[in-house]
Amino acid sequence: MGGSDFCEIKGDIGIDGSSYTVFIVSSEIDIPAAKNTSWCIGPYARKVTRQPWARSGNGRVKLGNHFHSFADIIVPLFLTSRPYNGDVQFLITNGLTAWISKFKTLMNALSRYQPISIDYRQDIHCYDTMTVGLIRRTSKELSIDPSNSPYSMKDFRKFLRSSYSLKRATAIKIGNGSRKRPRLVIISRKRSRAFTNVGEIVSMAKRLGFRVVVAEPDADVSGFAKIINSCDVMMGVHGAGLTNMVFLPEKAVLVQVIPIGGTEWLSKTYFEEPAKDMNIRYLDYKIRVEESTLIHQYPADHVVLRDPSAVWKQGWSAVQSIYLSKQNVTLDVNRFRPTLVKALELLHQ
Repeated sequence: MGGSDFCEIKGDIGIDGSSYTVFIVSSEIDIPAAKNTSWCIGPYARKVTRQPWARSGNGRVKLGNHFHSFADIIVPLFLTSRPYNGDVQFLITNGLTAWISKFKTLMNALSRYQPISIDYRQDIHCYDTMTVGLIRRTSKELSIDPSNSPYSMKDFRKFLRSSYSLKRATAIKIGNGSRKRPRLVIISRKRSRAFTNVGEIVSMAKRLGFRVVVAEPDADVSGFAKIINSCDVMMGVHGAGLTNMVFLPEKAVLVQVIPIGGTEWLSKTYFEEPAKDMNIRYLDYKIRVEESTLIHQYPADHVVLRDPSAVWKQGWSAVQSIYLSKQNVTLDVNRFRPTLVKALELLHQ
């Protein structure tokens, strides 16, 4: 269940990148008994990429997806390398240059050495201690089990704040003699699950007393992290962009807008439960069929609108192609307003 294969080795270790082979000679191993022994370990933290939505068409894990970047790589990388206090070198296989560049701030914070891409290298690299693979040790998404690790999500978020020089550890507390207005960030999306009436949402939120910023995540993780950290409430339609809650101050509020299509389990597993582990208050808002742009694409009695469970029976690709790829949201601001009022109430506590 979401665990990871990893191997910790001590001894005389050599790595041949061209054959993806780690050789070991050690006095601690009974060499005659072990001479023909070999193990095969994948370089990914997720032992079995059981969710079809975590794979792209060619079978590689979707590292461009912000959620999987954090859940499957960055959190496990933190767990695996943090105990070495920077005295560790990353050997990368199957690496994407753009991804490594995007998260280089975090990699530099975890290691004082330049990472080495070992693919197609003819030389042998030698070490005396090595971990092959990444440690995950939990079946929960975007989470750390403190009973199984010296670290918690609190430690991880403190590490993020330090790495990106984020100023705020705690969200605003309204009514504490401060006249500062809370800040709301609306996560914008371009391709799908976008808000079609952002202007209306912004106007309503301002009338409630929020300062509002509309922002779309991009390759500048550091800049976006600073925007999110400056806010007290973050809202957006279910999707990878909500992963940026990792940069929110503690006691901030996440508002997840859940589209139609039976995605409640995904919404709970990927964002509601992790938010609570991060000491972030959580609210959600399930849209009605009338708030989905799918009503303009299908007749009113169509199974897509009437019975999403029937679409789920056709398999994940059917669900993804319709509910996640074709659907935008026209929020009923009057119906949604009480959710933002509740967020304000939480900031009083």
